[in-house]
Amino acid sequence: MGSGSAGATRAVTVEVAEEFHLVGLDTRHLVPGARDVLRRLPDGEFTSELQQSVVAARSAPHARLADLRDDLVRARRALADAAERSGLAVAAAGTVPLARVEEIPVTPDVRYLDMVDTYQRVAHEQLVCGTRVHVRVADRDLAVRALPWLAPWLPVLLAMSASSPYWLGGDTGYASWRSSVWRRWPTAGPAGSFASAAEYDAMVDGLLRSGVISDPGMVYSDVRPAHGAPALELRVTDACPHVDDALLVAGLFRALVVRACGHAARGDRPPAPPDAWLRAATWRAARSGLEDELVDPVRLDAAPAADVVRDLLDTLRADLADLGDWEHVSAAATALLSQGSSAARQRAAAARGGSLADAVDLVVAETRTRPSGPLGGTIPAQRAPGLFEAYTAPADEAVAPDGRVRPDYVGTIAALTRLGAARLRVRARARDETQRRQGTLFRPEGADEPRLFPYDLFPRIVRGDDWALLRGGLAQRVAALEAFLHDVHGERLVIRDRVVPPWVVDGAPGLRDTGARLPADTVRITLGATDLVRDGSGTDGWLVLEDNLRAPSGIAYALAARRLAAAALPEMLPGTRPGDRILTPDQVPSLLKSALVAAAPRRSERDPAVALLSDGPDSPAWYEHKLLADEMAVPLVTPSDLRIVDGRVVAMGGRYGAYPVDVLYRRIDEDRLLAATGADRRPLGPPLLDAVRSGTVAIANALGNGVADDKVLYAFVPSLIEYYLGERPLLRSVPTYLCGDPDDRAYVLDHLGELVVKPVDGHGGTGVVIGPDATEAELKQARVEITAAPRRWVAQETVTLSTHPTFTGERFEPRAVDLRTFVCHSSGGPAVLPVALTRSAPSRSLLVHALRGGGAKDTWIMR
Repeated sequence: MGSGSAGATRAVTVEVAEEFHLVGLDTRHLVPGARDVLRRLPDGEFTSELQQSVVAARSAPHARLADLRDDLVRARRALADAAERSGLAVAAAGTVPLARVEEIPVTPDVRYLDMVDTYQRVAHEQLVCGTRVHVRVADRDLAVRALPWLAPWLPVLLAMSASSPYWLGGDTGYASWRSSVWRRWPTAGPAGSFASAAEYDAMVDGLLRSGVISDPGMVYSDVRPAHGAPALELRVTDACPHVDDALLVAGLFRALVVRACGHAARGDRPPAPPDAWLRAATWRAARSGLEDELVDPVRLDAAPAADVVRDLLDTLRADLADLGDWEHVSAAATALLSQGSSAARQRAAAARGGSLADAVDLVVAETRTRPSGPLGGTIPAQRAPGLFEAYTAPADEAVAPDGRVRPDYVGTIAALTRLGAARLRVRARARDETQRRQGTLFRPEGADEPRLFPYDLFPRIVRGDDWALLRGGLAQRVAALEAFLHDVHGERLVIRDRVVPPWVVDGAPGLRDTGARLPADTVRITLGATDLVRDGSGTDGWLVLEDNLRAPSGIAYALAARRLAAAALPEMLPGTRPGDRILTPDQVPSLLKSALVAAAPRRSERDPAVALLSDGPDSPAWYEHKLLADEMAVPLVTPSDLRIVDGRVVAMGGRYGAYPVDVLYRRIDEDRLLAATGADRRPLGPPLLDAVRSGTVAIANALGNGVADDKVLYAFVPSLIEYYLGERPLLRSVPTYLCGDPDDRAYVLDHLGELVVKPVDGHGGTGVVIGPDATEAELKQARVEITAAPRRWVAQETVTLSTHPTFTGERFEPRAVDLRTFVCHSSGGPAVLPVALTRSAPSRSLLVHALRGGGAKDTWIMR
């Protein structure tokens, strides 16, 4: 179960004790009415506290958060009803705005009176309420050894509960002033580290002998082992107006305890942040709540609060899932981040109404009238105002169909919303100006001049667990396709063994004899690109759309997306230093160059020399060719720069002079290259092929790859994986029908209006007919063309592409997206590069290719 201890999820019960202020219904001031209210409530379940203005309620222990929620809601309603009969209201918050210390007497209990005598003003000013969470563990020794594992994350729980911005009629500037008042107790703060329960109990005995405390219950550390029981108790958090926020804290703390006990049971070395760091992190949480930065418990650095909350959810995801709490807790965290902390909500209410009484009214209303939520029903849609107010999409990766922001995107949407449309337009103009200076251009189909490549401001997030799956599946596909290319240009065992029908290969538009008679050690796919989409709701898994094995593009545009995003929205991009939350693509050019060097013929007597071979400035991707050549520090050449001298390829002219080349990184169509004229004005194709076949130069990707870069062969890749690798495919493919097969063709012609029809050698969306969106004339023409040349067509089931928000200049709208990934295949085998290009379709289109007017966005690949 994640990182928890063996069997830790068996009956891991949790109970919650909530403290409530009593305020006058008419005055909204704190009122010492506990004794009167308690007389109206059943004995045992509700108790008094130090101040007569506070009543506490403790739940029973529960294994299910839903049951715990029912318990808390019932207690809140019973308490609110009893308070109303006394002319009072109940407020679950760290403090209430309107109070006077001298008006609130201490509860006349021997223990409390002794505390007042000992601590004086500190005791009198404890007009505060907290949420205490109690989690059972296996034994007290385990509980004590778990303390250091819990400590770094407790400030995050405080920030999530922060509900005490006001104190004695004024704004403190803090989100949780309660924590500042609470820390006046001599035993408040970090719990420390102990080897055993006996050592912890010895510390408590010392405090008792010193007279600093009068009983073990006065150890007020942020978290503590229960006295005489195998349990851990959280004490650092404010009281929460929304019951679902209290449940969120309880669920997270239980998962933290399970995880911490797992580490302690294994004897793992615990983290040892200094007390000074823990106190600083707690102060930052009390000061900021969720509305600013927190101290990141992993990097010990400042980070946006939403990012730290997401890190906590990621850290606990396996444990929450094992406990059955993941969906509930992630939904509650999304709601909390969307609506902001209670402290922020109280300030907003006071600002709207013009008085602190309005903040009190808000807390009272939230305490009583939260009938449903992520842990007990459907919460109201949490839409970000303005930019996302009318945002609706059935299969969006960032916003759920009911309008709630998905957990991974809460911080990003909050940051964009804070900027607003006007400032986003300014940032977009700055981005465009940067593109002009850098020449980040692309020539769409039919355009006379290059244009700015359309980048969107909203980044896409690929979760770390998704990326781990993709890495394995993509490497698997490229390994199988590499084996197929060697086989199909050689013995053709895959045809002999009837894995692939002969017509699939012999009728392939990309079949060329140039792929035969290459040296046996030729790397066929030095760089492959695979396009994927998310199906269903955007969370149901990935599907492979196609593989690109000839001269795939996109790496430079993915690098540019990150650099433009960092320049346009520096406050949004998480840290990209090694060890931080997202993968950095900075090393991609050097990784690509290493793969190209590894593709060099082994006959080379010197360090292999690489040149990038382009078709020149008229290429739609000329910008990419220039950027990659510059970043790899290799010449950028065209066919007219090449000359064959004594069987060796030499690049002529330019800043590199006469440059003998071992590897040509080909970014030009194979047929166009072989028909070109070289530097000596003679046909380049024949001598270049001789050099390739004799092993004096390698072309990457290899000539002849077109036979595998075919939408018919796509349907056989799962079989190729099993045939060549003896493995089951890790990634799913879109169900595909081959019009060259009579049975498939009959089905396609009968269901044209339901399928997506594609030419097998098409690119950039050219020739694609999307059945559900097609006109009768388009379907009729598709029928004619399929009947005339069936081998040249495939059809696929219609996939519901996930969408992603795209900024239009006024608001965000959903646009269909795919993901282009890149795999280098060198001497060590295939390796997925740490970069991906998210491509987005134009409005009301499913075609994402830039040649068809599509754009791109930065892609955050999470660790």
